[in-house]
Amino acid sequence: MNGQRELIGLIEDNAIIGKDPSGDDYRYLTLAHTRQIAGTLNLSRGTVELAALRHRIIPDRYQRNIGTLGIKGQVKLLEGAVGVVGAGGLGGFVIELLARMGIGKLVVIDGDNFSDSNLNRQLFSSETKVGFSKAKAAAERVVAINSTTEVEAHHLIGDADNLPLLLKDCNLVIDCLDNLPSRFVLEKVCGWLGLLLIHGAIAGFLGQIAVIRPHKPLLESIYGPLAEGGITKGVEVQLGNPAATPAMLASWQTSEAVKILAGLEGILDDNQLLIIDMQSAESYRIELTA
Repeated sequence: MNGQRELIGLIEDNAIIGKDPSGDDYRYLTLAHTRQIAGTLNLSRGTVELAALRHRIIPDRYQRNIGTLGIKGQVKLLEGAVGVVGAGGLGGFVIELLARMGIGKLVVIDGDNFSDSNLNRQLFSSETKVGFSKAKAAAERVVAINSTTEVEAHHLIGDADNLPLLLKDCNLVIDCLDNLPSRFVLEKVCGWLGLLLIHGAIAGFLGQIAVIRPHKPLLESIYGPLAEGGITKGVEVQLGNPAATPAMLASWQTSEAVKILAGLEGILDDNQLLIIDMQSAESYRIELTA
């Protein structure tokens, strides 16, 4: 109890009064003050940020989130944990955006290393990172942009044996994979764990997204049955993945995750597949039969 009073006292003492973009007064903590308080009391940055928000003092790094999420929504993000399976084209942007939004924990799973062909679109790849673990690069990036976000990086291929253990403490999971067998396994595991799965896939200038509820699988409705020895990749093998497409679709996936975690409206309905076509500048929804 004394420790909590000391924490709140330090937050109040260091709070600054400023003007938000609409001209209203608000109280905030700078990044430097958040770090200082956490260090003084030997607490995590997340503990300090949550305590501040609950007293309507906003860590200034999240000030531009509050108009959309509200303080309660930002608290829910900081309390949330998201699994991201695949840290390449889609996954890199999803991880970046969630960390900047202030997600509390990320579980990143990818067994691949960067190659030359990733350089056109994968956010964490660079010429110096060719051959480097995608999962490890994701963890380094998260620490650099928001060290409040806890990140577990697993350099391995997710399967039916390891995914249940790795994802069990998550609130939801985001599918950023690039092959159908792994997607079907992930959907099944999320069903076992009772977790929402945000599916996303890209090809050329096209992107698609669906929110798959536990025990309501949709992938077979989208792709058909996964036959042994059959097609393992989607149309992206012919159309490729230009740089803008993963950035666009990852933004949609991140928005769905944020809405779900923060308790906002507008989440994609059951059995809906949203298609975004950047070439024709159109988007449309397809009703699926589960």
